[in-house]
Amino acid sequence: MSPDPVPRPLDHLLERGNPESDALVLRGERLSYEGLRERLAWLAGWLASLAEPGARVASWAAKGEATCLLPLAAARAGLVHVPINPLLKRAQVAHILADSGASVLIGTRARLATLEEGDVPAACCLFDEEEAMRRAKEGAPLSLPSDRDPKELAAILYTSGSTGRPKGVMLSHANMWLGAVSVASYLGLGEDDVTLAVLPLSFDYGQNQLFSTWYAGGSVVPLDYLFARDVPKACARHGVTTLAAVPPLWVQLTEVEWPEEAVAPMRRLTNSGGALTVELVGDLRAQFPQAKLFPMYGLTEAFRSTFLDPDLVDRHPTSMGGAIPFAEILVVTDDGAIAASNEEGELVHCGPLVAQGYWQDEARTAERFRPAPKDSEYGGMAVWSGDRVRRDEQGLLYFVGRRDAMIKSSGNRISPQEIEDAARATGLVAEAVALGVADERVGQAVHLVVRGEGDAAALKAALARELPNFMQPRSIHWRDSLPLNPNGKLDRAAIASELTRELEK
Repeated sequence: MSPDPVPRPLDHLLERGNPESDALVLRGERLSYEGLRERLAWLAGWLASLAEPGARVASWAAKGEATCLLPLAAARAGLVHVPINPLLKRAQVAHILADSGASVLIGTRARLATLEEGDVPAACCLFDEEEAMRRAKEGAPLSLPSDRDPKELAAILYTSGSTGRPKGVMLSHANMWLGAVSVASYLGLGEDDVTLAVLPLSFDYGQNQLFSTWYAGGSVVPLDYLFARDVPKACARHGVTTLAAVPPLWVQLTEVEWPEEAVAPMRRLTNSGGALTVELVGDLRAQFPQAKLFPMYGLTEAFRSTFLDPDLVDRHPTSMGGAIPFAEILVVTDDGAIAASNEEGELVHCGPLVAQGYWQDEARTAERFRPAPKDSEYGGMAVWSGDRVRRDEQGLLYFVGRRDAMIKSSGNRISPQEIEDAARATGLVAEAVALGVADERVGQAVHLVVRGEGDAAALKAALARELPNFMQPRSIHWRDSLPLNPNGKLDRAAIASELTRELEK
């Protein structure tokens, strides 16, 4: 049966689950669908008393009750949720708060304590998550599901760009609702499924762990793990059937022991945030012989674009597959034509999963969000990904290369410029170039090439204060001079080539 293409307000996601069934399993507490609906009503009512419709409410916390419920509670209250990656530090958080114009920030007490004067907009109220839930229970609930227009803005997800600070992708109720329906459909999720949510809820892939499972009436177990071995322990404890991860985490998970009680219930493994290697596919197949493996490709700007049918993984382990439900994926040549079989072109995503653009950034929106090609069935606005792909005779897509300079490390999209700006801001270097170097475990490792007379230890310490862990350079390479191109700019290609030769010695 085809998935229902009619979008609804996001807060309706919880309406499908059995009232007595587990919806959310937190540390020390299990919430049924009935209990979660009650908490949602409390939180939505309290948020509505704090801000006018359309205001932005941000969250900066680990996977607790508040962060899991905020996307739906903000939607019911007519507000716009802005989830912030809990790994980010105060400089990135300050940018997101200012750029989004957040009226409310809910976070863990320890994280909020790191913010300094000037980091928080004057009109933004701060609440730690425990206080937020306590106040919510004291107010008037919004118990009835909302009648919001599915086209309304529901969330802004910040993602790194290759040329500067994170930019906010605007997602509507319809974007996220149809994303949940699509994924629940092609994964075959049901009421008896248990999803272990290990990915950050600030990512579209991480959020969808909640949304697709709740749409199907299943149970979600959020996990903030410290070590890879924590994951199989949680899978065994909760009878997990569905596990989503990114390639570097899968590598770690294949290196730890999996007890039989963790392996036996597993029905499906899903991957995004980077391609699986042939070797990793083999390792996962050996570890989970009965589980279906779903390689996927996605864009925050269009949520998710493709998946590979598990029955095809062994024969086509490097393929991106084909379009997910509600997505139209075209391969477009440089002259605007639809590419022939095995001809390289740009991946263009059309259809109702396409986001509304970048928050308050018309210039960058115009670069990425452009009218769909004339041959599109959906028409309207499309996401021109910048990624180069080809489609074979069977219709299967294969990744060829990335047009921009983004670094992909441990599933994170990292802006080279953001690292370079942080390095120069220390005053310890005059020039800086951040590069991604191929690495088996993390995809790409960050290397920083700098020119200056500063102290190496001081630079490393300064970057540790200003940048999150996943942006930290693995190595810093000092130079007396850096090559320039004919336009007088730093020659990134020459610097990368020189670094590669150095590392290969």
